[in-house]
Amino acid sequence: MTGASPTPFHDLGEYMAIPRIGTLRLAPDGTWLAAAVQSLSPDKKKYVTSIWRIDVAGGAPRRLTRSAQGEAGPVFLPGGALLFTSKRPDPDARNDEDQPAVLWLLPAGGGEARVIATLPGGIAAAAAARDSGTVVVSSHVLPAAGAGDAAAATDDERLRKERKDAGVTAILHESSPVRYWDRDLGPARLRLFAAGELPDGAGEPPDGAGEQPDGNAGLRDLTPDSGPALEEQAFELSPDGTALFTGWWHRDPAAESYVQLVTIDVATGKRRTLLSTPGQVFENPRVSPDGRFLVCSRETLPTSDGPPDSTLMLLDIDNGDGTAKDLLPTLDRWPGDAAWAPDSAHVYFAADDDGRRPVFRVDIRTGDVTQITSDDHAYTSLSADPGGRYLYALRSAVDEPPTPVRIDLTAPQNAEPLNAPGVPLELPGRMEEVTATADDGQRIRSWLVLPRTASPQAKAPLLLWVHGGPNSSWNSWSWRWNPWLMAARGYAVLLPDPALSTGYGQHMLARGQHAWGTRAFEDVMAATDAAAARPDIDETRTGMMGGSYGGYMANWIAGHTDRFKAIVSHASLWALDQMFTTTDEQMFWWGQFGDPLTSSEMYQNNSPHLHIKNISTPMLVIHGDKDYRVPVGEALRLWGELTRHGVPAKFLYFPDENHWVLTPGNATIWYQTVHAFLAEHVLGQPWQRPRLL
Repeated sequence: MTGASPTPFHDLGEYMAIPRIGTLRLAPDGTWLAAAVQSLSPDKKKYVTSIWRIDVAGGAPRRLTRSAQGEAGPVFLPGGALLFTSKRPDPDARNDEDQPAVLWLLPAGGGEARVIATLPGGIAAAAAARDSGTVVVSSHVLPAAGAGDAAAATDDERLRKERKDAGVTAILHESSPVRYWDRDLGPARLRLFAAGELPDGAGEPPDGAGEQPDGNAGLRDLTPDSGPALEEQAFELSPDGTALFTGWWHRDPAAESYVQLVTIDVATGKRRTLLSTPGQVFENPRVSPDGRFLVCSRETLPTSDGPPDSTLMLLDIDNGDGTAKDLLPTLDRWPGDAAWAPDSAHVYFAADDDGRRPVFRVDIRTGDVTQITSDDHAYTSLSADPGGRYLYALRSAVDEPPTPVRIDLTAPQNAEPLNAPGVPLELPGRMEEVTATADDGQRIRSWLVLPRTASPQAKAPLLLWVHGGPNSSWNSWSWRWNPWLMAARGYAVLLPDPALSTGYGQHMLARGQHAWGTRAFEDVMAATDAAAARPDIDETRTGMMGGSYGGYMANWIAGHTDRFKAIVSHASLWALDQMFTTTDEQMFWWGQFGDPLTSSEMYQNNSPHLHIKNISTPMLVIHGDKDYRVPVGEALRLWGELTRHGVPAKFLYFPDENHWVLTPGNATIWYQTVHAFLAEHVLGQPWQRPRLL
């Protein structure tokens, strides 16, 4: 660090302590946003989420909840009361250390939050009807628990105690998957429960002030036969609260599972399938304010013939014949974060586009699509103002952390940042957009993060970072893979979008469909060549990093060039026939790569481990044992084969971390080790082992 004031990126402790803004929810009257904000716990060993009030008129942000356990999942009732889930102790009930999350209500007019619903398996999520205030919650219930409304909770509590007393932890699976990212699925499975009548949001407690009603009272089991169908599915209520909409897994063999869209009558629990097509996933339902229409995402799973695709589907709920239409038949982008306009005639959404993620609006009658924003940012968590003039969102970019903004739809290019914790941040450098041309003529664009000191007189060493996914884009902020921590240490960081990246049309995905290694390799090498040719870059000092699919590319690059001084391979794929048969999400990859026992060609053509004899570059292998998406066996085999072939390598192993390495202490060690490894091999400095390793 020379000649400028330090930033939070110069000190890992300061960086880890920056508040991190997550989900936004707009209050029914449109005057404020409930934001879920992560902050460092007092002992600095974990992040704790709390709910903050973000004033849309520009007032100071205010923290609404505080506990050691944290709060999450803010949902508004029509009168303005706020629901959230938390494991924090209920002052009016007996608590123990293993208390599951319960549903709390924070009155609209102020006062103390109180518990309004509990279940033995905890409350996983909640949804509230826009007009009626009907509430539905999800909770994990053991399969043998009764199907009646009261029996489900009573039996579940008894069965949990019996398992604990008997020392049983076993899980019997009858369908795939058995794990998800970093947790085991089962034995309890998600069910949906309709809650009894809740306060209207005025803040008045139930009759008998100071007494809490039975947390299970009034909860009706809507899905006693759900099994694994509701795992990781979002659900939403119609405005009048009579109908529930959710994704519903149809479980076939792992490679043939798909997600249906169903509706459930809240009064009777009767379920009806709305959309169901093998090989397609219908998720994230959003009901129009007038209750007439529903929009949901549809993802077409990859096959040997083509890459995945995504669009928005529109259903006329009143029609009831189960027909739906593609709302975006000509848009060659992947939409997400759908939000209805108050007129029920337009839907807002965001989509990756050329290294950005702008907001769009589609007219559901004509199909006309209008791009709303055209800046260099990525937008998520969209909410439309009830008056129709404003759109609220989280806006971020590679050079801006997630920030709540208000978009005036009469002048959308002037999005107004709202006062929020943790933003803005001073950065230790600048960012530029760079382009290159691949060997097949395809334009390859990248972001290049440069340290403050970079100049022709003080050339910066270069780090190539390849993103994960692989269907992703470097277009937004990343707390885990943050290039500014490297810029603070003098590196320039190249963030390319090669083949398989989103935001460039289906053609860009198809280019790498059957050539995960070779096609993306040529693209990132072209981008690296262009960056290395700049007068402010030192082409003699280059390193490479990647995680997940980026780790796959780290391994592929190591076996196909020795131009880099060091390579960091995090949560990486090494032997594809091994990885795609042990990952938690086999269905996504088997459709594209095929059964490795009968269709081995793509595995042979794309597996990095077959090029081990060509690797000479020093490598740092990093993996968490709780990573079920890319199982730790990939790292163990990679590390073993590197050492057997005499490659200079180190293995940073996290026994209790997952795909990302999330706890503050371990994330700090992650960066300290990466910094030390790169400093040794790229900068020529002596190796300094992190003190706590």
